[in-house]
Amino acid sequence: MPCLVSPSSKPNWSPVWLICVLLGLSSIHILAKDVPSVPQQVSLSANMLTQQLSISWLGGAATTFDLIILRTELNETVFYETVSVAVNQVSGQHQWNWTSVEPLECTSLSIRIRSRDGQATSEWSNTEILQGNDLPSNEKFQMYPQDRVAPVGANTTFCCIVEEGKFFGTITYGTIAMNTTRLSRRTYATTAVNQGPTNSTGTNVFCQNNLKTGMTGTVVFVGYPPLPSDFVCETRDLISAVCQWNPGRDTHLYGKRRTRYSLNNRTCASGSLLQQNECSVDQWEGNWKLVAVNHLGQYSLTDSAELSHRVHPLAPAHLTSVVNEWNATLQWRWTYKGYSSLALDCQVELTSEGYKTRRTFSGVGLQSVVLSDLYPDEDYSVRVRCGAQQNHWKWGTWSDSFSFRTNTYVPDSPDVWMWMNRDNTGQVVWKLLTRRQRHGQITGYEVTLWSPEENLQHTETFSPDTSVAPINLTQFATFSSDKVIATVIAKNADGVSQPASVLLPLRLTDVEPLAVSRAYYTDSGFPLFWQSDANATCGYVVEWHDASCTWDCAVEWIKVAAGNTNVSIESANFQPGVRYTFSLYSCSSEAPELLQRWQGYTQELVPSSSVQLSTRQQDRTDIVLTWGEIPLANRRGFLLGYNIYISNGSHLTLLASLSDLESRTYTVKGFSYKDSYKFIVKAYTSAGEDTGGTSSITLKPYTDWLILEILTSLGITTLFLSIMTFICYKKRKWVKKAFYPDIPEPKLPGDWSRTQGPLDLKPSPHSMVHVVEKPDWDSNKEALVVIPEEDEDDERQGTGDEPVDTDEPTSLRYYNQVVDERPIRPFFPDSSASSASSLDSARTDVTYTGIQTSGSSLVFQLDPQGSSEGLQPQADLSVSYGGGGGGAGYRPQIQARAQSDDLDLASHEPFLEPQATSAGGYKPQSSWHMDSPVEAGESDGLAPSLGSPTSVASTQFLLPDGEEQEDKKRQPSSSAASWFSSLLSSTKP
Repeated sequence: MPCLVSPSSKPNWSPVWLICVLLGLSSIHILAKDVPSVPQQVSLSANMLTQQLSISWLGGAATTFDLIILRTELNETVFYETVSVAVNQVSGQHQWNWTSVEPLECTSLSIRIRSRDGQATSEWSNTEILQGNDLPSNEKFQMYPQDRVAPVGANTTFCCIVEEGKFFGTITYGTIAMNTTRLSRRTYATTAVNQGPTNSTGTNVFCQNNLKTGMTGTVVFVGYPPLPSDFVCETRDLISAVCQWNPGRDTHLYGKRRTRYSLNNRTCASGSLLQQNECSVDQWEGNWKLVAVNHLGQYSLTDSAELSHRVHPLAPAHLTSVVNEWNATLQWRWTYKGYSSLALDCQVELTSEGYKTRRTFSGVGLQSVVLSDLYPDEDYSVRVRCGAQQNHWKWGTWSDSFSFRTNTYVPDSPDVWMWMNRDNTGQVVWKLLTRRQRHGQITGYEVTLWSPEENLQHTETFSPDTSVAPINLTQFATFSSDKVIATVIAKNADGVSQPASVLLPLRLTDVEPLAVSRAYYTDSGFPLFWQSDANATCGYVVEWHDASCTWDCAVEWIKVAAGNTNVSIESANFQPGVRYTFSLYSCSSEAPELLQRWQGYTQELVPSSSVQLSTRQQDRTDIVLTWGEIPLANRRGFLLGYNIYISNGSHLTLLASLSDLESRTYTVKGFSYKDSYKFIVKAYTSAGEDTGGTSSITLKPYTDWLILEILTSLGITTLFLSIMTFICYKKRKWVKKAFYPDIPEPKLPGDWSRTQGPLDLKPSPHSMVHVVEKPDWDSNKEALVVIPEEDEDDERQGTGDEPVDTDEPTSLRYYNQVVDERPIRPFFPDSSASSASSLDSARTDVTYTGIQTSGSSLVFQLDPQGSSEGLQPQADLSVSYGGGGGGAGYRPQIQARAQSDDLDLASHEPFLEPQATSAGGYKPQSSWHMDSPVEAGESDGLAPSLGSPTSVASTQFLLPDGEEQEDKKRQPSSSAASWFSSLLSSTKP
């Protein structure tokens, strides 16, 4: 505790002062005893390869120390930690190891240590410096570490010491420029992280100055530690041991860095990479240890076994053979004598035509085997290996290959089939013998056709490369037998084969066609199935060929044993897009019988050709499309139907899809007139459509329709006329009365049927008719001339054209002229007969009295030169009457003043009345004043008045009034009147 002295008190050097001094000295001593001692004799030991620094010092009893490591030049702390280090009881020193990230050569390091006891620490020890290679005295361009070996995935720090007086540039790892850290005035460092395995030459790391005038570098090798496997030892000579192992993964370390092996502490040479290495021991030891070591670590394996359990025989040597046609003896030798007493199993690998088979043989010290079931004239290659029968370890090494060839022999019987056409022609076909079947070089084939019943045969020889023999069985068809047997034999230098035969039917009978089934191709071919047939005593034959072939087809076939009812057909000749027909035949003592048939494709394609499309117009707006059938060879698939398109410029529009293959016509309706259209018809299979057949058409006026319109119009017109005719027929009396009234028939008093005599007419009070008979009628006269009675004597003198007005009787002279041969319609037959008898003379003079002319006398004279033209239109004007002379008619013509009887007044034009034409009756061409015959009939019972001439068959006036004639001229034409006249005439009762 402190000693306090009052200033006012007097000095007292009593024991109090003594106690205070003693207490102070005691405190100093206690503090001195609590401070740790400073570490002494600090020493450094560096391992540059492992970059490890070993620090040792004397630190007394302390076990805890503070350790600091600094980069000397830059005074940067690299490591500062408190570490526990036990004292070495022998040397009394403390030692601690520190591993540096950077190589210890990169720069100088300063190390100091102090002791620690809890919170109390000693003073720092003297600084110990580990000199780096960046001292000014070392002016070289340097890089560390050199040729470092690192494991895959590790990080490695490289440092570059720039030469004195230069400036740092870059550090490059392989091809990558690295980021760097400055460690000292001349030293720079970089770290490569997660390094991958390098190749055999490692990865280059180099450093350049800033001017790239100097460069230094190093190489790093990155790989794996050794990891061998499958270590095993065996014997081959029954004495020594051979140990083998698998080196495992590639360590990527080569040369002096490679993995080294030792077997039972004996060094072994390593083998090639990734291959089993081996190491031999002269004597079998039973136990072995393998140690593998490289720069990154080591690995060891062990094995143990008895000798008899690890026998691995060597390869047989010096192989020889003794060959025959069907077998061969193979011989060899052993390298070591110990094999002669060893029970062995040996394998012989036999190779022929690319096929390999293995046969196993057993025996003690086996040195030869017999190879049976070989093929004549065939090359074989063999090799042999053996293994121990007891405690079999593994098969020995294969011997070298040895080849031999068997001897020749007679060929096998060929496989024969046939193809028959309908005209007794066809072909016998056979399969060319393979190398194993011909047993030597084939010299030819011999084909024989023979009839067992007729004992007739024909033989022909073919070349070795021929497999088809054309046949013509016409000569056999004349015999009663309907069977011909074809026999084929093969020949070589050793002889002929057994004959192969097939029965050829002479007369093919027409049978109902079999239904064709669909066959589908699979990876194993065309699978075919059928029902068993009792007649198939020797099996079945399945043939196939191109379905488009019908004559002398290239046929293939396969024979199926009896009892089998399915087969899968595969051929190297199958082609996609080709339809094949498969036919199943039964095999028996008779001719082959067709049982079933299939068709199929290995692969369906789109058709190779298109349909032939044609178009035609139907009606006005309909178009009929017609197309042909695609040939079978061009279909390349089963047709499913037809798609019909119309082209609309750049795209197609589907009109219809027809699935009926038999229907190859289609009608498209409702198109516009005068437009052009393009149609496309495409056939399609399961693979798609073909390119399509095209056809264009332009709609034109339809002629048939025009004709139909005309016919329709004519039909309507005909129907209308028929209806009108029917109506007119039903109303004929009204029509006749309205349009064609009856003309009264002449009613003459007296009996007209008596003998012809002079016409006796009583003169009427107004006129008188004188009938003058003149038998000398001139046939050349063409008309009747009216001659007035008072001028009759002066008719050759001419009186001019003055009007005549007189009440004196006028004499008219009539000349009969034949103009129509039609008979008159006789209302009264007796009257007609009397008229005919009284008017039978060639010329009749009639004298009229009291006839008033309207003016001048009219002369109706036809031109003699134009008589044919003048008479032709007058044919309808004639009036027929029943009388002699064949019922000829006449046309009266009036001439008041004629110059002569010859009527040569050609200057006057004839005048025809339309009314006379239409009525078909007789009317003299003049104007008259009609006097009613009815009135005359009513007075005194006299004959009708002759003031107007009348027809023989009519009581009407023959010469009506001129005004009435003009009105009648305006009536309908004569043709219509003639038609009605004929109609009404035919209906008259």
